[in-house]
Amino acid sequence: MADVPTLVEQARQGRPRAVARLISLVEGASPQLREVMAALAPLAGGAYVVGVTGSPGVGKSTSTSALVSAYRRIGKRVGVLAVDPSSPFSGGALLGDRVRMSEHASDPGVYIRSMATRGHLGGLAWAAPQAIRVLDAAGCDVVLVETVGVGQSEVEIAAQADTSVLLLAPGMGDGIQAAKAGILEIGDVYVVNKADREGADATARELNHMLGLGEGRAPGDWRPPIVKTVAARGEGIDEVVEALEKHRAWMEEHGVLAERRMRRAAGEVETIAVTALRERIGDLHGDRRLGALAERVVAGELDPYTAADELVAGVTEQG
Repeated sequence: MADVPTLVEQARQGRPRAVARLISLVEGASPQLREVMAALAPLAGGAYVVGVTGSPGVGKSTSTSALVSAYRRIGKRVGVLAVDPSSPFSGGALLGDRVRMSEHASDPGVYIRSMATRGHLGGLAWAAPQAIRVLDAAGCDVVLVETVGVGQSEVEIAAQADTSVLLLAPGMGDGIQAAKAGILEIGDVYVVNKADREGADATARELNHMLGLGEGRAPGDWRPPIVKTVAARGEGIDEVVEALEKHRAWMEEHGVLAERRMRRAAGEVETIAVTALRERIGDLHGDRRLGALAERVVAGELDPYTAADELVAGVTEQG
């Protein structure tokens, strides 16, 4: 059994092993998870959570690494959750701690963690909200969450981040893909990476046109900026940070930041409650009540919705 109070105190002191252990408890759905979350609750809430998403090949890892460097230059402590595809054999992250971020490995002001999706749709690991809270409580000023490049399911990052950065690159058909996926609605800051390639200006124009077509903004609403970068050389990254800080200031001024965090917390509570309920229902497989309800549905005595209501009521009373 882990000594949770000691781990939390060590994490607050910036000790990487303690942070790693806490996130491992989260990922493994440890029996001590409730104790961990209770200990972290009063310590979290100060970190600015930035989601970095986009199609495969647009340079998410390189851009995330460049953002880490930019934030470190202004003295910010940075946490990175790099969500990777899951190995079909072990369930673990395929890419491990990103090679492109290895330059930050020895920096005590940076904590990088790869997390496996473990089959979870939406480009995020199921444990991401709790892992974000660990990094937040550990004193990170900024938490960068880099998602798996999975196209249309990328929209989930918008529910987990304060600000979402959507990356595109020229010559990859990103404009059409973004329009099809509907992910243009989730971006707060748009980045055309690899801007030294032919077609970068055209991609930016097309993106600007699409944003204009989809606009239904009132005066004073946030208009997502489009920033061109060459992340591999660090070009344009300071402008991205400037755009992020402007968005954060706008959200604070208009109450949007508090609203997003409230919605995020509500979603997290709902997910935990639904998971607990599903586990209780799962325990009923082979139970006489479930079998009896199934028989009545087959016989036409009950419709499946009424049967489900009865099952939920029974599970709730039991709990």
